[in-house]
Amino acid sequence: MRGAEAALGTAGLAAFLALGEAVPRLGLVEEAYFPPTSRIAGALGDELADPAFWTALGDTLTGWALGLAIAVGAGIVAGLVISVVPHLREATASTIEFLRPIPSVALIPLAVLLYGTGLRSVLLLVVYASFWQILIQVLYGVQDVDPVAEETARSYGLGTWARVRHVLWPTALPYVLTGVRLAASVALILVVTAELVIGAPGLGARIAVAQTSQAVPGMYALIVVTGVLGLLINVGARTVERRALAWHQSVRGEVAL
Repeated sequence: MRGAEAALGTAGLAAFLALGEAVPRLGLVEEAYFPPTSRIAGALGDELADPAFWTALGDTLTGWALGLAIAVGAGIVAGLVISVVPHLREATASTIEFLRPIPSVALIPLAVLLYGTGLRSVLLLVVYASFWQILIQVLYGVQDVDPVAEETARSYGLGTWARVRHVLWPTALPYVLTGVRLAASVALILVVTAELVIGAPGLGARIAVAQTSQAVPGMYALIVVTGVLGLLINVGARTVERRALAWHQSVRGEVAL
């Protein structure tokens, strides 16, 4: 079954690349704005041979990894504290619902005022966007704890930390890993957006430079790189999720299928 899915996915990608080659060649769009796939591939090769590209890629991955790590740590700790401390969830519910919908890009002027166009501005945006993905999943995960298991742990005299470790955490872990997978994609989007808009070093800044200098094939090549990064991040997160949850019923059922 997986072999057939891989074959279909490869066929779909080949058809997409062929379409990208044919559309500008047939004059359906102007090559100046949408170059053929072959020209984009050539520009991608030039980018891969440029040391500055790898420096920009490193800057992007650094901002992504640091921002995601901070968001995951803060989201897990905040979610567990809010869930464990009595009445704290009710007290913070309105604040969370007010702050969570604010788009991170709306904070770009604030980030620039506080930290300029450096890494700290990127981290501010990435952490803010990714934090909510983790926090909400932790809250949902703790809420899904079996009340019978919780009462049993209390009746056996388990302390707060023991209940978190043996009851709350195993139940919340699938939710947490889902939040991490979502946050990883959101973090990449915000890193590239921040670099593109405020000019922080990275792939986004190179895309902006390619656009302003009319290097359209190079611009599309860099966009392809960001797409590949997103794909690799998603596949990696799913792989970690399956391995960490090998004991969980949902993963066992997925493997069986």
